[in-house]
Amino acid sequence: MHSRSSDPPTGSKLAALTLGAVGVVYGDIGTSPLYALKEVFAHGRIDITPDNIYGILSLVVWTLTVIVSLKYVLLILRADNNGEGGLIAMLALASTAVKERPALRRRLLILGVFGTAIFFGDGVITPAISVLSAVEGLEVAAPGLHRYVVPVTLVVLTLLFAAQRFGTGGIGKFFGPVTAVWFIVLALLGVVHIVENPAVLAALSPHYALAFMWQHPGTAFVSLGAVVLCVTGAEALYADMGHFGKRPIRLAWFSLVMPALMINYFGQGAMLLQRPETVKNPFYEMAPEWALYPLIVLATLATVIASQALITAAFSVTKQAIQLGYFPRLRVTHTSVKETGQIYVPFVNWGLYTCIVLAVVTFGSSSKLASAYGIAVTTDMLITTTMTFFVIRYSWKYPWALCVAATGFFFLVDAMFFAANAIKILDGGWFPLAIGAAMFTLMMTWKQGRRLMSERLREEAIDLKSFLESVFISRRRGFRARRCSWRPSRAARRTRCCTTSSTTRCCTSRTCSSPSGTTRCRGSRSASAARSSRWATAAGR
Repeated sequence: MHSRSSDPPTGSKLAALTLGAVGVVYGDIGTSPLYALKEVFAHGRIDITPDNIYGILSLVVWTLTVIVSLKYVLLILRADNNGEGGLIAMLALASTAVKERPALRRRLLILGVFGTAIFFGDGVITPAISVLSAVEGLEVAAPGLHRYVVPVTLVVLTLLFAAQRFGTGGIGKFFGPVTAVWFIVLALLGVVHIVENPAVLAALSPHYALAFMWQHPGTAFVSLGAVVLCVTGAEALYADMGHFGKRPIRLAWFSLVMPALMINYFGQGAMLLQRPETVKNPFYEMAPEWALYPLIVLATLATVIASQALITAAFSVTKQAIQLGYFPRLRVTHTSVKETGQIYVPFVNWGLYTCIVLAVVTFGSSSKLASAYGIAVTTDMLITTTMTFFVIRYSWKYPWALCVAATGFFFLVDAMFFAANAIKILDGGWFPLAIGAAMFTLMMTWKQGRRLMSERLREEAIDLKSFLESVFISRRRGFRARRCSWRPSRAARRTRCCTTSSTTRCCTSRTCSSPSGTTRCRGSRSASAARSSRWATAAGR
């Protein structure tokens, strides 16, 4: 776990944090090669021609560069809230910066809460599509195993969620090494096919992406809805900043993750140029026949790790929402005596599991789930960019023109990806939106209810001075309790009505046996009736 010290980590500590970031932060984006290019060319929407392959590869490369490298790694990682990251941290920064603008602050709060709610929709789709896409390798190994894909996926997910209550302290140390091996395998698979067709590297030029969008605007717009799948999980870079720090996250991205992803995508493109028929599942078609089953096992482990990282993030976000008053109080269990961040929330765990099982059974394949995935990811990206603008403008105090220049381009890119996925709402995009809408309604209703309840209690509270005077009057009359209960209150110079009620019950009984911290008393109810009346009169003064 990252220690929030002023000195950046170096040496062995930096290496350990970087390896940990590879396993936790980049698990989701690292499994994108399983389905990203497959979905771009799925259902015959785009012809498999050399020009289209070069154009799509160029779009993938520059999407990774612009969205992940420039936006998240270089810009958004700067917006830390005392070392913490994530949308709630961004919300805290933005809302604090505009506290003198109540109308704007209220809109930002609503926007931030909606983005947090959409995160839970993303949390349902990510484990479902990741594990499904890994297990679908069985279809490539033996087409007759198709009917076992969904059952095996459900078994893997059931074991994953059943193990949550034991914590990840024991197996968590293996996440980094396993994911690092996964990225190395991604690079090796890609290198083999790039060597066979090195001309594919020409797609590094943005010229191919621009030419593809200019010559085929309609096709390019539709393809953006699938191209964005190559950056799913990018939000984890910011969300997990508090665990590892900026430097390890940046080092892991530029030294291992980004090169491995690009090499693998270029390898898939090189294979498609030579064998277009492999488009049904280009990732697994890259592997030699003898390595297929080991690759399926490794891919399944990688997707389980990616799912684990998101489940852990869901627990953390829930805890933060509870602390901010946006979520009902749930049982939160700490699964480690050393790390405070390792928690387990049973209600969230089994709620996510139920929704994920429903998604797997309803959609049945990663291709159908891909339509639902993009809308959740792009909504989160768009909200993060919007919040970043307000942080730069009102918290960092940069000039208006510089703020627009820093975030305007990213906003346009995010808006294009969002629009491309919005047309797929009826094809499955409604699923994460429905989950997000339900969570948003719950969070806003709970927050509003708590506010109304606090106002009502504040109205019913009595002046602290009058309350203390009434207590002293009762003591002079001989009414005395053997124990005192301490009740905190947010209102200065006021006391809660429950305090007066408890004191009334305790002080109207001459024989009080309440244990420390409680207000239960013995005594005849009829015998204390008259004294209760006198106490009520005294308290009312």
